[in-house]
This record gives sequence, structure tokens and C-alpha cells, in this order.
Amino acid sequence: MILTSFGEVGLVWAWGKNAPSVVRIFLPVEYLTTKANIHLYFPGAIEGTHDIIDQFCSQILEYLCGAPVVFSLENINLSICREFQQKVLHQNMRVPRGFVSSYSLLSDKLSIPKGARAVGCALAGNPFPLIIPCHRIVRLNGTSGGYGGGLKMKIALLQMEGVAFDESGKINPRCFW
Repeated sequence: MILTSFGEVGLVWAWGKNAPSVVRIFLPVEYLTTKANIHLYFPGAIEGTHDIIDQFCSQILEYLCGAPVVFSLENINLSICREFQQKVLHQNMRVPRGFVSSYSLLSDKLSIPKGARAVGCALAGNPFPLIIPCHRIVRLNGTSGGYGGGLKMKIALLQMEGVAFDESGKINPRCFW
């Protein structure tokens, strides 16, 4: 567990071939504690640590304090995602800090015409929020769309990264990548 200004962030890991690999990150949600959420999905989960996991936790904490952290996917177990979701998550990783893209623009970059809904579903199931910044994907009309950590957290993350909003709460078009 990582205690942040947003609440507890949970990180679940397992042993990979030669090192630990992250299999899930849980964002704080109002209706369920992070620990309960972890045990719901991973009933046999036990608490433990490793240097690589400690480094991830430190990076997440630094990021949530506003530092421009660039996360590596080296110890992320993307094999738990289907092939389509992996493509969406990799494309999502290309959206730089301080910018957003839309579900439809992301589907266009993946050469999937009218694939915005499929992209949205793949991102809704992102097991690695924060590391794979799905909060940077918004609606084409400039409204925020959904987020597993809640709309307040999504807007706070975008603002922390330098994304500008207008007085009506829409994202400034210049922030689209």
C-alpha cells in the first residue's frame, strides 16, 4: 500500500521469470478500501516487498506529488492483458505529460475506424493506472470521461501534469496531442 494525498494506492506483484512483476495497481475508491479490493481480486495476497517493488512505490508517490516521472514497463506483466488491450495501452503510453488524446483519436492512431468505444473499454480495464496514464485519454469534446479513481482524481492528475481547462471545465484544445 502506498499512502497518497488521494488515498491508498495498492500494488500487487508476483514473481516473474527472474524478477518481481507488477500484476495490478488499485486506485483509491470511495466504496471499497484498497486492501479489501486487493483481497477481492487476489484472495491469497500476502504483503511483502522487494527492491524493484519499492522503487515502483517510490516513483508512484513522487508522481502523485507532482514530479515528472517516466515509468518503465520493464517489470509490468502486460501478458495478463489481451492483445488488443496491450496495443491500446502501448499507444496510450505515447501521450506525453501535459497533453491528452481522445478515445477516437487513439482508435484512429491504431487504425481502428469507429473504434472509440473499444478503446474506452480497453482503457477502463487498464490494470496499471498511473504507470500507463489512461487518465490522459478524454472525450473528443474536451470533457474528461470516466476514470477508475473517480473524476476528481482524473482532473487533479491532468491539472498536475499541466493540462489546461477552460472556465466551463473543458480541456483546452491546445492540450490535445
